Amino acid sequence: MTRPLPRRLGQEETAGLVDHLGELRTRLAVSLVALAAGFGVAYALHGHLIHWLNRPLDGREPVTFGITEPFMTSMKISLFAGFALALPVILWQVWGFLAPAMRRGTERVLLGCVAFATLLFAGGLAFGYTVALPAAVHFLTNYDSSIYDIQIRASSYYSFAIMVLVSVGLVFELPVFVLVLVRLGITSSTRLRRNRRLGYVAMAALAVALPGVDPVTTAFEMVPLIVLFEASIWLSVALERRLVLAARTTAPSGA
Repeated sequence: MTRPLPRRLGQEETAGLVDHLGELRTRLAVSLVALAAGFGVAYALHGHLIHWLNRPLDGREPVTFGITEPFMTSMKISLFAGFALALPVILWQVWGFLAPAMRRGTERVLLGCVAFATLLFAGGLAFGYTVALPAAVHFLTNYDSSIYDIQIRASSYYSFAIMVLVSVGLVFELPVFVLVLVRLGITSSTRLRRNRRLGYVAMAALAVALPGVDPVTTAFEMVPLIVLFEASIWLSVALERRLVLAARTTAPSGA
């Protein structure tokens, strides 16, 4: 009898290549089912999603050009939202497949990092939607308004809005990236503090390199980058102290 859901292997349990391939196929199927279910839910609510994305426009309605644009735009928004809904299940399947190859201590650390990264990304989405996106839309849709008859094309606006939200969400992942570098020994809190000014320049360059064609979006990505970089320095200090303490408690006592 075939199992409806993949069984996670134990830490010390061995399995052959055929078993691993069968587990991988089952986990891919579960992920695709979750994606299809997420898409179905998102499509059923895509009207509310579109109204939610339209709020930064301050009452202005996007326009469509072409016969297929309304349909394709709604499908794109539903697919993106469906992927976001299915992402926890997809990540859980990836984790279930990879976790047996990791030590228990590493497993707990990675779970903590994933939880921390999820909270940071959610905070980035909230910041992007309430601060960065409205400011960017206001600047861009009023720039040289005395010269142009500015109309907002639906497909372009929703692509821009999604790009801004995802970009700001990824910007908020900076502390996780820095902590991983510190944990791997690639850098240290001392080095980060010594090169703080260089770090600020790097954050400004990263903000310019991120998606966003206007100075407002760039500025609203640069500010949290600098704040998060400073927070990353002090988080790395706390991480190093914890690593030193852990090493002392696990080291064998001298005779």
